Amino acid sequence: MKLLVMNGPNLNFLGIREKSVYGTQDYNYLLDMIAKKGEECGCQIEVFQSNHEGAMIDRIQEAYFDGTEGIVINPGAYTHYSYAIRDALASITVTKVEVHISDISQREEFRKVSVTAPVCDRQIYGHGLEGYLEAIDFCLKK
Repeated sequence: MKLLVMNGPNLNFLGIREKSVYGTQDYNYLLDMIAKKGEECGCQIEVFQSNHEGAMIDRIQEAYFDGTEGIVINPGAYTHYSYAIRDALASITVTKVEVHISDISQREEFRKVSVTAPVCDRQIYGHGLEGYLEAIDFCLKK
């Protein structure tokens, strides 16, 4: 199976930004964790990160053509207002899981609203980096 894990703005700053919210593990730790999961399950997992909305949309659209069978996405702040990313996700029919490291339901009011979750098959939040592994497992079972 071919999966795409997408990370939006500031996720490359894991271990640097707001450690009390996002933890002390850095982005390379997350990349290693995902690579090990891919080896364990025998699937191909590409990780893509961008701080740019258009680049994320381009990659989602590319997934339509490149054989991607599932998307795990942490849109970062775009979760709360990017109808463009929402529409790109809605345009493709692969399994999609939205992931958030923190518990967005217990944070600021604006973080409690996701415009992208309704076009995903599942939303996982508050499970730390392990949420990515849960999302990958969900895609593998679909």
